[in-house]
Amino acid sequence: MTRGNQREQDRLRAQKKTATKKPKESATNLAKRKEADAEALRAKQKKKEEEKTAGAGSASKG
Repeated sequence: MTRGNQREQDRLRAQKKTATKKPKESATNLAKRKEADAEALRAKQKKKEEEKTAGAGSASKG
């Protein structure tokens, strides 16, 4: 019976571990998040390109 207590302790430890884990994201939520991230990145890249072209235009004038 010496293992009985350790089994209980292991069960409690496993319960704590599973309680602190984040729930997995569903496939639809993951796809939506990826698309939103990609859209934000595209917008950021577009803004950079606009700043680059605006900066190049003003640099050649001066």
